[in-house]
Amino acid sequence: MAAPRRPSGGGLRRAPQDGRLEEINKEFLCDPKFSDEEDLEEKLAVFKEKYMEFDLNNQGEIDLMSVKRMMEKMGAPKTHLELKKMISEVTGGVSETISYQDFVNVMLGKRSAVLKLVMMFEGKANESNPKPSGPPPERDIASLP
Repeated sequence: MAAPRRPSGGGLRRAPQDGRLEEINKEFLCDPKFSDEEDLEEKLAVFKEKYMEFDLNNQGEIDLMSVKRMMEKMGAPKTHLELKKMISEVTGGVSETISYQDFVNVMLGKRSAVLKLVMMFEGKANESNPKPSGPPPERDIASLP
């Protein structure tokens, strides 16, 4: 079953952000540092979608509460202290919010940030556990625990 979509009108508000993130993706595509990265264009498209999903205020930054929601949605809730540490790890301690550039740098980077590990785990979990669709199978009383 598909994830619920945001209320209508969200697409119009998200269009400018989509354009900004696309510009940043182009910078990464032109950056020689990432020229040897396999499937870079596809990875950047996935990163952009994930980022936009958790940038709840459409400001181009993921704040503490957005990271909290993200981790809870992925089934890995964290304390506020752990969340602050994750954000600090991603931003290098410079900011209290995660910009898209920071996010992509972590996801493409060689170091294993907690956020990167969780995002990769979520992708693997979704691949190996497809959600059943349709109504649940019928059961009789004898099959109940």
